[in-house]
Amino acid sequence: MVEVTILGTSSMVPTKDRNVQAFYLEFEGEGMLFDCGEGTQRQMNIAGISRGKVRRIFITHWHGDHVAGIIGLIQTIGNSNYTDTLHIYGPPGTKEHMFHMMNATIFENKVDIDVHEVHPRFGEEFLVVDSEKYKVTCIPLDHSVPSLGYAWYEKERTRVDMAACKRLGLTEGPLIGKLSRGQPVTLEGKAIKPEDVTYRTAGKKIAIFGDTQPVPELIQLARDADLVICEATYNSDLEDKAAEFKHMTGAQAAMVAQRAEARKLILTHFSQRYLSVEQTLDEARAVFPNTEAAFDLMKITV
Repeated sequence: MVEVTILGTSSMVPTKDRNVQAFYLEFEGEGMLFDCGEGTQRQMNIAGISRGKVRRIFITHWHGDHVAGIIGLIQTIGNSNYTDTLHIYGPPGTKEHMFHMMNATIFENKVDIDVHEVHPRFGEEFLVVDSEKYKVTCIPLDHSVPSLGYAWYEKERTRVDMAACKRLGLTEGPLIGKLSRGQPVTLEGKAIKPEDVTYRTAGKKIAIFGDTQPVPELIQLARDADLVICEATYNSDLEDKAAEFKHMTGAQAAMVAQRAEARKLILTHFSQRYLSVEQTLDEARAVFPNTEAAFDLMKITV
């Protein structure tokens, strides 16, 4: 099970009801942040998320509303019992930006930080992290500064067919554990192979897009995703303004989800000009019905 918490849903300017951008993904106890705008650690506190769980931060781009909370988070976890390495990933320029950020204030950094700068090419899905149970890829998007979209993949899992086990006289215990790990066992003199009682199932996929105008790479990265989280800064009547500033409308985000054959779309990054996002949502649902508008501290289980 993967749980995503939307920590901020406003675009450049926070509002009374919406903080700026950050998404928290937790998988088997490991926390990952996608962007970390101003106030992110306070949002985590309100949501009941332990800031010490964060092991990786994936930066979409270096506009302040997406990164200004990083330094405060580092200082906070450094004053806890944090003993892991904090990995930070981002587009070209990330190492220089992190250097200046770490030297912009005075504090004793107690966190081991490893900064990874990725340089994917347009149309290329670039492997960022490849761990035992999940991987993260990215692809360059088209914004006013270098910007990345990320896809989080749960790797294929082995499932045990308990009905098949029962037919063979197996009950829950060490033998089933061995079979689930791909090891053959013997029961009452009879050999049982893993393939007799197990099967493989596809893992979940989540695509997260920061700021961008509509480009084919969005569809490429969102293909068959269980969840797509995408910016929807403007309504369709301001599509020209969206193009001017290299952002998207809700309807354009929905078109991406539709063409990618995704299962669910969450809209976010709403302009502060909108007191209500109902029009944005309605325009998106007209294209892709399984769409929701994000709100701060929204939780989604995938």
